[in-house]
Amino acid sequence: MYLKKIDGPRAVRLSDGSILTRADLPSEKTRRWVASRKVVVVKAVEAGLITMKEAMERYALSEEEFDAWRRAVEEHGLDALKVTALQRYRQP
Repeated sequence: MYLKKIDGPRAVRLSDGSILTRADLPSEKTRRWVASRKVVVVKAVEAGLITMKEAMERYALSEEEFDAWRRAVEEHGLDALKVTALQRYRQP
């Protein structure tokens, strides 16, 4: 079996004990961002699977957009990233 050479780890263990691999990341062609995909990207960056710069380049995100995702997850969890609940969690 041939494994493509990559920078960084192929898999990381999250704080809840689960394993996150590069195969679990959303496709680079993702255009429809549901809350579950956003959380995977945030967790991957926080766990060191990919860098923030790599995530921003891979998914064409701005630094502000990624920081907003991260803040929402830290403060309110997965529900804060759902578009239907946006008003509930928006900062004044």
